Amino acid sequence: MKLTTDKKILIVGLGLIGGSYAKALTKKGYTVSAITKEQQSIDYALSEGIISKGASYPSPELIAEADVAVICLYPTVFIEWIEENQKYFKSGTIITDVTGVKGAVVDKVQSLLRHDLEFISAHPMAGREVSGVVNSDDSIFAGANYVVTPTDKNTDTAIELCSNLGEVLGFARISTLSPKDHDEIIGFVSQLTHCIAVCLMTCQKTEHLEDYTGDSFRDLTRIARLNDEMWSELFLLNKDALIEQMDLFTSELSRLRELLDNNDREGLREMMRYSTARRALFDKKKMEEN
Repeated sequence: MKLTTDKKILIVGLGLIGGSYAKALTKKGYTVSAITKEQQSIDYALSEGIISKGASYPSPELIAEADVAVICLYPTVFIEWIEENQKYFKSGTIITDVTGVKGAVVDKVQSLLRHDLEFISAHPMAGREVSGVVNSDDSIFAGANYVVTPTDKNTDTAIELCSNLGEVLGFARISTLSPKDHDEIIGFVSQLTHCIAVCLMTCQKTEHLEDYTGDSFRDLTRIARLNDEMWSELFLLNKDALIEQMDLFTSELSRLRELLDNNDREGLREMMRYSTARRALFDKKKMEEN
């Protein structure tokens, strides 16, 4: 099932990602409405033509109009919102999300959802170190990854529609993972990298560090500017998978330290050669896509 432009789309949570979804979909000719807590966000999105309708409360009318709903809320808030407002959706509405963890969300939402609604989860692997609809930018999806995380409760129709949503938004690669596999991989490629960036910023107490650093440090710590409310929740909801990845990283860092302590230059070079070869695969893929 394709996401045709006659489908009315509701965005719940008009922040950076929700606003960027709305902007991209409106440009493609879809009718997009939004619900978010801040009236000023609704006012801005209406004035900029990002949405056609909006409300700063769970409007039964807007919810009932939606053929597809994209929930762009923190995981725990998402679950509470569904519990309180799913009664307003019309039969057959397909619901998706943008949450960065799945194990703590997907089963819960699918188990509490009405039998005539369907939730198909997805994770847009895109973002910036800013927030709010005023910073929305649909170009963040270009070249980025989009992961669909179906379960055996999902229909082929919903999976296809959710995948097609990623294509419409402009993502470069659409992948499918189970919620469990998603959380394990995200624990490594996203959450662990943020942990490392945070620790780089907190482990060295030298004052005025910004006056002495080069590009390498700035590049490594670009993602250290975190929304602490969101990221602390994501870390805790994916705690087991993240700790496992942290242990793998700690073990590898300890191996590097041991090579250094033993003056093992060849061991250091071998580790660096392997690192360089793996990184080259990323650069090759990017060149092929361009």
